Amino acid sequence: MKAWQITELGEPAEVMRLTDTERPVPADGRLLVKVLAAAVNFPDALMCRGHYQIRPPLPFTPGVELCGEIVEGDRAGERVIGTPLLPDGAFAEYALMDPAAAFTAPPALDDAEAAALHIGYQTAWFGLHRRARLQAGETLLVHAAAGGVGSAAVQLGKAAGARVIGVVGGPEKAAAAQALGADLVIDRHREDFVTAVKEATGGRGADVVFDPVGGDAYTGSTKCIAFEGRILVVGFAGGSIPAPGLNHALVKNYAILGLHWGLYNTYDPQAVRDCHTELTALAAKGIVKPLIGARLPFDQAAAAVQKVADGTSIGRLTVHP
Repeated sequence: MKAWQITELGEPAEVMRLTDTERPVPADGRLLVKVLAAAVNFPDALMCRGHYQIRPPLPFTPGVELCGEIVEGDRAGERVIGTPLLPDGAFAEYALMDPAAAFTAPPALDDAEAAALHIGYQTAWFGLHRRARLQAGETLLVHAAAGGVGSAAVQLGKAAGARVIGVVGGPEKAAAAQALGADLVIDRHREDFVTAVKEATGGRGADVVFDPVGGDAYTGSTKCIAFEGRILVVGFAGGSIPAPGLNHALVKNYAILGLHWGLYNTYDPQAVRDCHTELTALAAKGIVKPLIGARLPFDQAAAAVQKVADGTSIGRLTVHP
């Protein structure tokens, strides 16, 4: 089969190579899946660089999210979504999956949309509901609101009845965030988001901040967080990991919450299954629908991962073998 492989660590565009390799062989109850669409995630880029918490042995095929069709066994023909078993990742014609982590693809979504539903929307749902306990009527501030996980947070925030303020970088991303339903969109290249959030909330600030960026986004968020607000730390796509001043959190009476969604697969897998059921229902009603920035042919996988690594993509990019 054809597969993209990493034999040395570095920038995705430089180290991802399209190769001919053996199709993975299922064993120990694993599922062989024909990949219909692979969604590009920021962790794919981190994995290429060797900066992710999971470091597969070289060589490996990156790609942590897919929509595929089971090709043999009792579930043959079923369209599923989820995370493949590394080192045989999603950027290949075939991949292996754990049966317990292969979720039935929502019928309301096509292959690209279904591939992009799992990680981003699960992350946003657990962050907003399990960690931050977002309530209807609260103000939610979403950084990188036109990105993969940020766009999911905008849609799920609106579904929860929150007032959503999205922060983006550039007019194209602003238009995308508006189309997703954000009540207010702030282009950080044109105005200071701290001032804009304070003005929009009458000086009160945001009740919940969804931050997959880190760096200046986090620092600014501490300046416009409401009394008893919650700052949700989701990732550091900006490349800088802030060192929070705990005295500031004490004085302003806000909470800093971390989210590592992958841990729920270990400690509370039933919650992950329940979330999938909820997301499937929301997709059936048209309330959530992944923002697909581009559907790309298989030979553009390396360029797609690099684009996400550089922060220039809008929504989710999907690759189709």
